[in-house]
Amino acid sequence: MICRIPALIASPIVVCAALTLSGCGNNATQNEVAPTPPTAGGDGHDHGHAHAHPSEGPHHGDIVELGNEEYHAEIVHGDAGAVTVYVLDGAAKAAVPIDATEVVLNVTHDGKPEQFQLPAAPESSDPQGKSSKFSITNAELAKHLDDEHSSAKLVLTIAGKQFTGKVEHHHEHAHK
Repeated sequence: MICRIPALIASPIVVCAALTLSGCGNNATQNEVAPTPPTAGGDGHDHGHAHAHPSEGPHHGDIVELGNEEYHAEIVHGDAGAVTVYVLDGAAKAAVPIDATEVVLNVTHDGKPEQFQLPAAPESSDPQGKSSKFSITNAELAKHLDDEHSSAKLVLTIAGKQFTGKVEHHHEHAHK
């Protein structure tokens, strides 16, 4: 006697059997790692790509990605409480003067949000009415930027488009 299984039932059974026999790629003896596909997170970042920019900026500060590597910012801070943000190009090398009067660092520490405005401090090479540098002296802000338990996001507008970049905690190099 031949038993016939309807096609609607047979297809899922075949798929399940194939996955079970293949182990779904989780075999511990496999040395290959599947590449992670690029995925855009809710923060607008492409978390699956390799960063082409340096981990340290031209002023030896920490790099913050803005957009999908459209721009970068460099944050430099030190013990005296000086915090400076430099706006950089997509390669994180050249200054990008913008027509903002300030940039904002939103910091969450001890479960509380706090906002710090860094006013424009134009470089001599910046065009009139634009700035690639924003600076403040605030020991509390500098302390929060070093605190592993705090988080910070940089918010600024470039050419009419708002960018938000997560400030990472890097301690491989000394702060100036």
